[in-house]
Order: sequence, then C-alpha cells, then structure tokens
Amino acid sequence: MKLITEAQQQKLLENGQRNAARLAEGESELDLVPVVKLFTPDGAATWLLTEVDPEEPDIAFGLRDLGFGCPELGSVRISEIASVRGKLGLPAERDRYFHPTKPLSAFADEARTRGRIVA
Repeated sequence: MKLITEAQQQKLLENGQRNAARLAEGESELDLVPVVKLFTPDGAATWLLTEVDPEEPDIAFGLRDLGFGCPELGSVRISEIASVRGKLGLPAERDRYFHPTKPLSAFADEARTRGRIVA
C-alpha cells in the first residue's frame, strides 16, 4: 500500500502553499484539518499530517506521537516515516478509514490531555 496517495499529496501541498502565502503576508497560519493519518500497525507511533513544505515536499507538518506519552506538533520527513518499523518489523501505513472532522489543534489538545493521539 502506498504511504500517501497522489490526492493526499496534492492536498498536503496545497495546504503548505496556502500557509506559506499567509506567512509571507504576515498573517497567522491556518488551523487545518489533517489530510492523512499514518501509523505503525505493530507499534505505538502515529502521525496526523496537514501539509508539506512547498519547497521541500518530503518535509511534512502535523501532530506526531512516537508512543512515549508526549505527542507534539512539528515537522517530520515523510521518508523517515517510511523507514520506521514496529516491533515485528512492519512498516508504517496509512489509515484508509481516517475521516477527520476537526482541526489539528483539537487533536493536539486531546492528545496532550490523554498522552496519545486519539483519532
């Protein structure tokens, strides 16, 4: 299974371009709804990604939780996620049934309270 679909990659890029344009204009970034959820099926890592850097599309922004009880907002390389393996050696994969209904900040607030991403 492909980690990120073409349609998701396009949406991540569009979101990145929108936020880059806002920052260039001196405006605040948008609180975007996650585009894709990635996770390790045999581990505790989860990533909710909202955008990619328009100048470096391997760098994504979102909420990440490596399973240590301290989820955080930040950037990550998609190629690094693709190289992650869980306890049984399985690679990260995309949650095909993830349909978010709230912005990333709501996921981050809940994750901080619970110590993990709940999606």
